[in-house]
Amino acid sequence: MQLKPINQQVVAVVGASSGIGRKTALEFAKRGASLVVSARSQPGLESLVDEISQMGGKAVAVAADVSEFEQVKAIADRAIQIYGRLDTWVHCAAVNLYATFEQTTPEEFKRIIDVNLIGQVHGAMAALPHLKREGRGSLIHVSSVEAKRSLPFHSAYAASKHGIDGFLEALRIELIHEKVPINVTNVMPASINTPLFNKSRTKLGVKPQGLPPIYEPQAVADSIVYVAEHPTRDIIVGDAGQVMDFTQRLSPRLMDTLLLQAGFKLQKTTESKPEDAPDNLFEPISDFDRVEGDFSKKTQPSISTWLETHPKIKWGIVFTLGVAVLASYAGNT
Repeated sequence: MQLKPINQQVVAVVGASSGIGRKTALEFAKRGASLVVSARSQPGLESLVDEISQMGGKAVAVAADVSEFEQVKAIADRAIQIYGRLDTWVHCAAVNLYATFEQTTPEEFKRIIDVNLIGQVHGAMAALPHLKREGRGSLIHVSSVEAKRSLPFHSAYAASKHGIDGFLEALRIELIHEKVPINVTNVMPASINTPLFNKSRTKLGVKPQGLPPIYEPQAVADSIVYVAEHPTRDIIVGDAGQVMDFTQRLSPRLMDTLLLQAGFKLQKTTESKPEDAPDNLFEPISDFDRVEGDFSKKTQPSISTWLETHPKIKWGIVFTLGVAVLASYAGNT
């Protein structure tokens, strides 16, 4: 499967007003892609388009709530209207709630499913006809490592991420069966330093944080831009996410034990936050239209992610280590 170079692509980034989506849109713009950016926050979109324009890039904005299919379809239609085609669809939009399952209301659970899962379904449905007409392209869906292993306080969020993994598996094999050269990628970040934790609804009594270690949005954006040129099935962003996925496959009960020890307390900060504090579960909130969150001092680089997006170096290291092992074996025989 051959994908276009980034500087020849028309890219839609959904959930672009802050966090991973915003950083991803900026990275695509730096590399010369033409963009349609979307989110619920009109001020966030306007500031993003201004930032892209100042760097010499091309972007138009479409405000949309991804739970409404017609609003999502309008994003794809705008790409066709302005640029005549669509090459890559990147879907990042998500909301979160920090609460136990028993604390979660039916309305809250449904809303998270509607945004995080049905919104992603709407994105694929809106983009797929245009990608098929173009004859190639990418559907890049940003879920979470929680597509593989759920965390406490995240019953609705994790259910939505598991759902993304499920529908992408079915869609991918259907496209392969039809011999349609469209790349379908599930990008699964570990904890990322975005404003999600500022905007999430919480019933913990304190401001939540991602389960440490925490990584910067740059790592996810780099991964997304990489898979937009290099067909990739799945990519987990963050060394901790790789470890979590491996441990879950090795022994779910071991993962249970680890999360019992650390999964509850490490998702809580010491900063008080009442249950009625503003959140973006049902409506966008202002003042958080930025890339980074509040945990920059706690972030660390992801070696595994860097190697995944630099495969020549990765396989060079593997080859070198293999030669060293064989040489050592030969020297001892």
